[in-house]
Amino acid sequence: MGTEKNSKMEAELLKLLKDHGKSPLPRKQISHMLNIKKKNYHEFEKALNNLVKEGLIRRGKGHTYVYQGVSRYVGEISLTRQGFAFVSVEGLDDDIFIARQNLNTALDRDVVEVQLYAQSRGGRRREGYVTSIVKRFRSIIVGTYHETEYYRYIVPDSTKIYRDIIVAEDKTMNARDGQKVLVSFDRWDSDQHNPEGTIVEILGDADTPGLDIISVAYAHNLPVKFPREVEAEAAKKNARITAKVLQGRLDLRDHLCFTIDPEDAKDFDDAVSLEKLPNGNYQLGVHIADVSHFVEEGSILDKEALNRGTSVYLVDRVIPMLPEKLSNDLCSLKPNVDRLAFTCFMEINKELEVVSHTIQPSVIHSKRRYNYQEVQTIVDEKRDDPNLPVLEEMMALSRRLTKKRFALGSIDFETPEVKFVLDEKGKPVEIIPKKRLLAHRMIEEFMLLANQTVAAHIKTLPGYKSPPPFIYRIHEKPSAEKLTRFTNLLKALKVPFKTPKKISSFWFQQIIESIKGKPEETVIEEVALRSMMKAIYSEKNVGHFGLAFEDYTHFTSPIRRYPDLEVHRLLRLYAAEKPRDLKKLNSKVAEICLQSSKKERLAVDAERDSIKLKQVEYIEQHIGENFFGVIAGVTASGIYVELEKTYIEGFVPMVKMTDDYYIYDEDTYSMTGRHSGRHIRLGDRVEVQVESVDVARRDINFSLLEDPDFVPRPQKAKPEAPKKSNRKRRSRKNKKS
Repeated sequence: MGTEKNSKMEAELLKLLKDHGKSPLPRKQISHMLNIKKKNYHEFEKALNNLVKEGLIRRGKGHTYVYQGVSRYVGEISLTRQGFAFVSVEGLDDDIFIARQNLNTALDRDVVEVQLYAQSRGGRRREGYVTSIVKRFRSIIVGTYHETEYYRYIVPDSTKIYRDIIVAEDKTMNARDGQKVLVSFDRWDSDQHNPEGTIVEILGDADTPGLDIISVAYAHNLPVKFPREVEAEAAKKNARITAKVLQGRLDLRDHLCFTIDPEDAKDFDDAVSLEKLPNGNYQLGVHIADVSHFVEEGSILDKEALNRGTSVYLVDRVIPMLPEKLSNDLCSLKPNVDRLAFTCFMEINKELEVVSHTIQPSVIHSKRRYNYQEVQTIVDEKRDDPNLPVLEEMMALSRRLTKKRFALGSIDFETPEVKFVLDEKGKPVEIIPKKRLLAHRMIEEFMLLANQTVAAHIKTLPGYKSPPPFIYRIHEKPSAEKLTRFTNLLKALKVPFKTPKKISSFWFQQIIESIKGKPEETVIEEVALRSMMKAIYSEKNVGHFGLAFEDYTHFTSPIRRYPDLEVHRLLRLYAAEKPRDLKKLNSKVAEICLQSSKKERLAVDAERDSIKLKQVEYIEQHIGENFFGVIAGVTASGIYVELEKTYIEGFVPMVKMTDDYYIYDEDTYSMTGRHSGRHIRLGDRVEVQVESVDVARRDINFSLLEDPDFVPRPQKAKPEAPKKSNRKRRSRKNKKS
């Protein structure tokens, strides 16, 4: 009854203040206007406070109140493992904080409507609560089926789905207890109850080899299988190159070009060529698979490719953007067969400037399929290979291009990567750091130059006052807040630096160079990377901060990235005609950029999750063993340690650091033992023991071992207490003055 009274009173209050407009009303006057009786005054005050808390009215000086309206936003919600969440809203600088009790059935990545609470005085962070679910991110959830005498339910694999899903007896598909299943997300109306679902597929027993990685894919809502109609459409495609197909194409079948890819690659996106021109300049050719010939705009294949956005590279498999018939066969630039391509020829002078370029559809005939290690060995050991001279020239040119790029401020982040050796059951038996060879750098350099040239080419198109709609790969400057965090870290680690008047990528590059080979190198690079904005796709060309490029796009990987495919289409469109409705085209390009950026983030999260899963499975086999690592994070609750070679990160809880009482210093990212003086800081090399592992939660706990080289500071001897005298003290009254 009391709740109904409050709701009615809140509605009356809201109407009164709304009708009154922007002028504040004193509390006493409001109570008179609503004829609030003395016995109801407590409810009246409570109703006022509720409306203030919900952000619908604002409290002013002298107990005055004014109507504020409903501050509601729509955005994507991101749940943390701790249970609270943040909603990112386009146009807002800061995310909106959502406490766990205010999620209102929202799950990770759902699009939600949020209402803001009134901000507390001096409070900087926006806080709100979810009012409704606009769009569910997941319609299918992967988990483990369990049954009891009374209930049938699924425990979701994702820790971000915080409720078990109830399944009715007639909706179980006769699944057995402990099996992995896919369950449709049917209904969840209230936080007071569990969601309800229907099992749509039984994946198999939990220990089935490879099922753990498939579960990761489903947990991230990735489309594991292609729809039948998409596979059927791909099956109709063929590699026939007719006279009609050759019209308007450069015929480069006699031109020497070859592919250089990872040893286990199946989709060959790019081939390269290099020749010396009579004027002494180089002509570098980057030949990219012409996917746009096979995937027509608006077709079933195209819609599926846009929906996927990108190929996803998980630990033991690839979830391709295109069906295998296209990705691994018809589009792939296989050796010794004619293939359709999109060629970017660049004439490079002695100053390494691109003085002219040609971008045109072509037909090529790759003469050889190399892998990176093979090329590196041929060049290093001068092996007997017919292409050795051109490979040596390519290496020399790429080294000069790299040197020039860094001199102009391009940041060199060497992010470590690992490869897993799995047994027949899919369990990791070894983790091997991937070697980064000069051959890798060479191909990367040529692709960067081609992407840069294509983006700059759009500016030079005749007939346009400004560049027509296009897809750019952009990277904005770091925010002031993130930059401050990074410079604070540099101060804490005593890394010398000068604060620039204007932030530039060159400033970052100088710092990265100054710490090469030092123990803290990995940590500083990682924090520098985190301080950066995320690179995204955009129809607005604002440049690429990290690469220090004014113009940049993605042109070189259309088999595995949708934006590259669309870039090819736009290049072909502008070469043929001037589109009539540029505004409509720009709107379409903007939508593709938004969708592609979203799908890229999803793919990166899934890839990281699959790596983390295998790292956890690997270290679980080594509980009780000792490893060396580097401190990657220091917090008030403990330290994060990244192991050497395997790059496995685990946590040492402060409560487990029992050798001393440690005091955390937020400013220096460090902690110090009160008694021993042991100083623990970011970048320190330490020895840890694997304490415990939780595979489902991806949690690894370490214990910190003693540093054998550390000498505790000597403890000060306690001063002796004064000896007690046996003599009786004379009382004051006996004292002579």
